[in-house]
Amino acid sequence: MLNFDEQRFLRIQSGALALAKRLDEVIGTCLKAGAENIFFLGTGGAGILMQPATQLLQRKSRFPAFLDLTAELVISGSANLTAKSIVVMPSLSGTTKESVALLAKLTEIGATVLTLVGHEETPLGKGGDHVFVNFAEDDTSCESFYLQSLLIALSIMKHRGEIANYDQLAAELSKLPALLLDVKRNFEGKAETYAKAFAGSGYHIITGAGNVWPEAFYYGMCILEEMQWIRTRPVHASDFFHGTLELVEKDVSVILFKGEDDCRPLAERVQNFVPNYTSKLTVLDTAEFELPGISAEVRALISPVLLATVLERISAHLEVMRNHPLTTRRYYKRVAY
Repeated sequence: MLNFDEQRFLRIQSGALALAKRLDEVIGTCLKAGAENIFFLGTGGAGILMQPATQLLQRKSRFPAFLDLTAELVISGSANLTAKSIVVMPSLSGTTKESVALLAKLTEIGATVLTLVGHEETPLGKGGDHVFVNFAEDDTSCESFYLQSLLIALSIMKHRGEIANYDQLAAELSKLPALLLDVKRNFEGKAETYAKAFAGSGYHIITGAGNVWPEAFYYGMCILEEMQWIRTRPVHASDFFHGTLELVEKDVSVILFKGEDDCRPLAERVQNFVPNYTSKLTVLDTAEFELPGISAEVRALISPVLLATVLERISAHLEVMRNHPLTTRRYYKRVAY
């Protein structure tokens, strides 16, 4: 595969899943101690990656789950954020400015903080009540954060008696690293074709629904915009027909992500509409990827993980095709802001 280290990928994703036992123990302890809610508080892309786990709890559990913006909470606070809150803070670098600022406030409040970091010797790597370290880099962090946050959500539901098959789900998830690598290998032949579609326009409408919407938002903002300087308009598929559809015309690119959860029909509605008005519709459908031994229930949970896995392959070709390395920045961590 182009510019890809297979063993590094396996180590990172296996490392994320190896945290399952300790995550489950910490969540169990927090709930027994009287935790009343959970906040997923990441900054930027790491915050977006917490959305599927938050949504899972909001729709399948009665345990209150919140997702907010760290920069706003530093200023405004929240009536629900108390000493009886569990707070999950992901940061690959462990140094994210807004998250570090919020960590100081959380210490004052007395909330129990779980930090998910790639580096331990950092403010967030040292500042959490429970620190979970799994080294990753930009091209492997999506799957790692998705999986860690999913394990947290499933653990909450297990300890509250809201799911009875936690062990089965965890066992299936443990198979993923090798299966995801196979997905990458099988997709490699198509990756260049998708990259050409992404490179073929300076503007894309990018959409999805359910638990893959965050990946559409993330890929548009953090990869195409930040790392490739390609303008995008991320819009949720349920909002597509309330404004954005008027921008669809000949030669306008629309990128659609389709997952396997209950919200799939919302993506299909977009897929049925768009070809009538533009020939530039690109669809990535997780149902097309083979995952032997993985149940429909787990496939629905990991749709964003699958998308992140194949999108990394597209990005690897895209940066070569456009002669624009994914590490090139003008402003991000380059100038004061």
